[in-house]
Amino acid sequence: MAEPIDKAFISFRIGVPLWRSDECFDNLVRLFEKNKGVTDEITFFTSESHPPLPLAEIQARAKILTQRMAALRKLGYRSGINILATIGHHNENLANSLAEPYTRMTDIDGRTCQGSFCPNDDGLRDYAKRVYEALASANPDYIWIDDDVRLFGHMPIRCGCFCDHCLAIFEKETGVRYTRASLADAFNTGPVPKKLEVRRAWLRHNRDTINRLFQLIEQTVHAVKPDMPLGFMTGDRFFEGYDFDRWAETLAGPRKTEVMWRPGGGAYTDSWLDAIAQKAHQVGRQTAFLPESVRSIQSELESFPYQRLKKSAHATALEACSYIAGGCTGTAFNVLSQYGEPLDEFEPLVARLRQARPFLDRLARAFGRTRPVGLYSGWNKDSFAAKNVDGGDWLGGGVPGTHEIDEILVTGVPAAYSLRNAPVTALTGEAVFAFDEADLRKILASGVYMDPQALQRLNAMKLGELTGFDVENVMHDDCIEQFVGHPLNASFSGRYRNGRQSFWKCPAYALKRTNPKAEALSRIVDYTYKQVAPCCVGVFENSLGGRVCVAGYYPWEQVQNLSKSAQIKSVMRWLSKDRLPAYVASFHRANLWARPTGQGRWAIALTNAYLDPAEGLTLAVLTDQPELSVVDMQCRQAKVRATAAAGPYKTFTLPTIPPWEMRLVTV
Repeated sequence: MAEPIDKAFISFRIGVPLWRSDECFDNLVRLFEKNKGVTDEITFFTSESHPPLPLAEIQARAKILTQRMAALRKLGYRSGINILATIGHHNENLANSLAEPYTRMTDIDGRTCQGSFCPNDDGLRDYAKRVYEALASANPDYIWIDDDVRLFGHMPIRCGCFCDHCLAIFEKETGVRYTRASLADAFNTGPVPKKLEVRRAWLRHNRDTINRLFQLIEQTVHAVKPDMPLGFMTGDRFFEGYDFDRWAETLAGPRKTEVMWRPGGGAYTDSWLDAIAQKAHQVGRQTAFLPESVRSIQSELESFPYQRLKKSAHATALEACSYIAGGCTGTAFNVLSQYGEPLDEFEPLVARLRQARPFLDRLARAFGRTRPVGLYSGWNKDSFAAKNVDGGDWLGGGVPGTHEIDEILVTGVPAAYSLRNAPVTALTGEAVFAFDEADLRKILASGVYMDPQALQRLNAMKLGELTGFDVENVMHDDCIEQFVGHPLNASFSGRYRNGRQSFWKCPAYALKRTNPKAEALSRIVDYTYKQVAPCCVGVFENSLGGRVCVAGYYPWEQVQNLSKSAQIKSVMRWLSKDRLPAYVASFHRANLWARPTGQGRWAIALTNAYLDPAEGLTLAVLTDQPELSVVDMQCRQAKVRATAAAGPYKTFTLPTIPPWEMRLVTV
C-alpha cells in the first residue's frame, strides 16, 4: 500500500521577467505572502523564449537564482529551477539563442527546426552536461526538466529526429541501413505486420534516445548534488514511446533519489470548457504507469499567454481539481504575467486559488496514488505504431485510443487509463494493432465495447469465435438507428437516433450474427422508418466469459440524448458484470472519476459539465453502505442517504451542483 498523501503538492512557475529585477521579485514575494498557503513551492524558469540559451547566459542567470531561492527559503517555501529548454521547443528568438553547430532536430523529409537540437548529437550532450552542472551548483531544492525533451511537435516540423546520427543509431539497433526516404517507405508500405515491426522498432529507438539523455542528466546533477530531486514535464508522448516508468527509474539513479512528474496538455482558455476534462484524461494516461515511488505529480496548469480575461479564476481552480481527479497529486500553476510589471490584475486569481487550496488538499488525501477504475480507451505504449496502418502517412493524423470515448465519458461513465483498472475496454479499429494476441484475448475475456472496424480486424485475426458478429453491409446514406425490444434498452425500446449522415459523415454498419447467442440491441431503418437491416448494435457473451458490444452506428458520436445515453450506461454495466464502481444514473452531463480507497470503499470526483445547475443528479455507487459524504469546492460537507438499490448498486440523489463545479464523494 502506497504511503498516504497529507496534502496536495502545489507550486507556481515563475517567468524570468518576474524574478530578474529586485523590484519585480519583491512584488512577487508580496503577492505570495499576502496569500500565504496558496503554494508550498516557487519554481523559476530559466528562460522566457523556447530554444536553448547560450551556456554563459545560463550560468549568469543561475547566479541570480541562487539568491532568489535562498530568499524564499527564509520565508518557508521550497524553491527550485525549471529549465525551459534542454534541447529546445521551437523557433523563437533565434538571434539570442544557442547558435552552436550542433545537429538540429530533423524530420523524415530532411527539414529542420532551428530552435531544437538532436538529443543524440555529442555537442548538444556536452552542452546539456555543462548546463545542468551550473543549475545544480545554484543549490536549488529541485530541478524540473521541461517538455522540450520530446521528439514530436518541434515547430515547424512534426516528428523527429531523423538526422544522420539517428539513422546510424537505428542501423546499429536493427541491423538495417535506411535513408530517410527508404525508412518512410518501410513505415508506410508493405504488409501490415512488416510495417508494425519497423514502426515498433522506431518507437523503441525513440524511448532509448530520451533515456540516454536522462542518464546523462541524472549522472551530471547527482555528481554535484547526490540527493537532488529531478522532475520531468510530459504530455501525451505516443511518438516517444510513452516509456514513463523506465524514464522515472533512470532519473532516480542508483541512489533512488526523489523523482517528480508534471503531466501536461492543452487547456489554455475558457473558450472550450470541455478541454478541461479532455486534458484530465490526457493527464490520467500520463500517470497510469508511473511507479508508486513518484508521489509529487503536479499537473501542468498553464494559461499561456497569461492574459487574465482569457481564463477565469473559477476555471483555473476547477482545472487543478480535475487533474487531481484524473491521477495527479497536485498542480504546478503557470498563470502569472509574462512581463516585468505590477501583478495587480493577478491578485484576484491568486486569492481564488488560495481559497481553493483546502479542497485540493482534500482531493489529494482522498485519492492518494490510487488509480481510476472504469471505461478504458484502449491505448498503450505502442498506440502510435497502429496509426494509419492500413494506408496513408504514419507520421500524420491522430493516435487511436485517445479521444474516441470522450462523448461517452461525459454522460457520467467513469474513466480508467490502463487495462488493469478496466472492467470495460473501448476498442477502435486501428487500436487493435497496438496489442498482442494475449492482451486482445484478455480484453475479450472481460468487457469490450468496439466499433465495426475493430470487429473486422479481430475476426481477421482468427478471434471471431469471441466476437459473435461480422459486418454484413456498409451504408453511407439515410440510415437511422432504432432500439429494438431488449432488456438492456428497457423503456427506451422503439426509440430512434438519427446521426444525420448527410451532415456528419459516418458509415452505418449492418451486423450479422456469427453465433446464435448474439443479440441485437438496435436495427437500421430508413426515412420512411422501414427496416433496412435487423442489427446495427449487438451484444454477445463468449466462451471466455467475456462480454462484447459491437456498435455499428455512430459508436463514438451523437450519444448525448436521453435514450442513447441510457442505453450506453446500461450496456456498460452489463459489459462490466456490474463492476463499474459508479455512474451517473440520471440524465445529466457530468465527468466522473472513481478510485478505490479500501475494501468496498470509493472516492469519487464528479463535475457538472453543463451550464445549467445539476438538479436531482442521481449517482449509482457499487456499495452496500446506506450513506455517502458529499464535499463541495468550499469544503462544506453533506451526508446523503441512499434512495434506492439497483442490483449491487445503491443510488444517491446529490444536492444541486452549480455549473462547472466539482464534488468529492466518498463512501
